[in-house]
Amino acid sequence: MENWIASWRHIPAHLSPYLFEIGSFQLRWYSLMYLAAFACIYLLVMRRIRRENFPYTAETIQDYFVWAILGVILGGRFGYVFFYNLGYYLQHPLEIIFPFEFNGGLHFVGISGMSYHGGAIAVLIASVIFCRKRGIDFWRFADLFSSAVPLGYTFGRIGNFINGELYGRATDVPWGMVFPLDPLHLLRHPSQLYEAFFEGIVLFAVLWAVRKRFSTTGALFAFYIMGYGLVRFFIEFFREPDVQLGFVLGPFSMGQLLCLLMILAGAAIYALRAK
Repeated sequence: MENWIASWRHIPAHLSPYLFEIGSFQLRWYSLMYLAAFACIYLLVMRRIRRENFPYTAETIQDYFVWAILGVILGGRFGYVFFYNLGYYLQHPLEIIFPFEFNGGLHFVGISGMSYHGGAIAVLIASVIFCRKRGIDFWRFADLFSSAVPLGYTFGRIGNFINGELYGRATDVPWGMVFPLDPLHLLRHPSQLYEAFFEGIVLFAVLWAVRKRFSTTGALFAFYIMGYGLVRFFIEFFREPDVQLGFVLGPFSMGQLLCLLMILAGAAIYALRAK
């Protein structure tokens, strides 16, 4: 039993974030997880269109995914810069979008730091614009995606786990893990796995189960916003705050404050749509 626990605790040390490397180019598992997430969401959305008579074609959904993917990437990056490390990036603006460093030659290092909330805001804006340009009812379109999107988070959080990043707070629970990127090498909550399960699988299962029970368009979207905000708010108590920020308001992290705003926004949308 002790050997099994020891092996479990050191799993992160045996995981490589790279699928392969060619010179300075590196294909990371995290990038593949993004592709898997989008593919999963696309298949679930198309399943709903076929079986639940949503009036959208595959071409419309594919066109929308171009907008959504750009929103996730750009919004996630700029959201991280604005919410989590604005002072640093004001002094190093090229690092916001430039994936290379020049120390000892030109090296591809990728772009480090993405914000869920920044990506969500950008996708929301892109969705509103897309629906207006296509003459689509935004609320029904949002309901279509709301039941599918959470399962995509599972892949993203597994990518975080493979990278060994966004680990949890120090703990003594038997399922705690040691993460190589932790300079203190403490036993920590595998908060990425908590998020993969609760933000992804559990939230998806709940929303998928109730997706047909709302007669008001926009209600499922509102529940998705409130549900994610609530789940993420509580999991943040097990996640180590960003080192450059720490706790921003009493015992609460930046992620928790943004999730509180999500919960309030979801409640307001539900109340307005119910009228």
